[in-house]
Amino acid sequence: MTPRNIYIILITLLCLILLTSLASGADLLSQGLEAQKKGKNDQAVELLGKYLKDHPDAAPARRGLALALNALDRKAEALEEVNRGLAKHPQDPGLLLAQGSILAGLERRGEAIAAFSKVLAADPKNVEALKERGENLAQEGRFDEARKDYDQAAALAPKDPWIFFKRGMGYFCQGKYQEAVADFSTAIKLAPDSPLFYFGRGQIYLLHLDQKDKAVADFQEGCRLEHPLCCRELEKLGIQPIKK
Repeated sequence: MTPRNIYIILITLLCLILLTSLASGADLLSQGLEAQKKGKNDQAVELLGKYLKDHPDAAPARRGLALALNALDRKAEALEEVNRGLAKHPQDPGLLLAQGSILAGLERRGEAIAAFSKVLAADPKNVEALKERGENLAQEGRFDEARKDYDQAAALAPKDPWIFFKRGMGYFCQGKYQEAVADFSTAIKLAPDSPLFYFGRGQIYLLHLDQKDKAVADFQEGCRLEHPLCCRELEKLGIQPIKK
């Protein structure tokens, strides 16, 4: 075998090893992100942790790991992970959104608002940032600012039921019950299989608008969709749930 042939064989082997390594890493990343999306957070932490050992600057992996840790209520670790990612990618919108969500869960709402504001400075039409900043502004009692975010989000994504539910909660906190019911009703129209929306509207009908029949109808539908709070409200009212 000539030196040239030996060289070609060695190069081929090295390329095969490199391709195998890359494929293995890609599998870890895709499997880890898929596990996180499906709520298999322990599995996601394991897979993405392994991937990050060889690819420490990978922003999607860092974000996925942070979200998985956050879902496991390991919030301090989650914040550490997302901050590591932002040290390398300070303007990454996915990492900033994750940071804002984690900070909100820690009730560090001012910092969460700042994180979402960074996303919106670069992308004023980012619906998730508008929606989440609006919720945190409302939690801080800054309802006028929150409503502006919700209104803009609703204009950009009129088929997202959570925008209307969150805006409705803001109205509810201000004692604007008719406006809250209108937004909850829109959320129900967009997502009729979401029992939480029925519970929210039913509570307003029962406790604030003196419309018990409408409240019972909402609790019945929510209980049919297996929402335990709706079933409990029916029990408190002495009403049997309608069987499926």
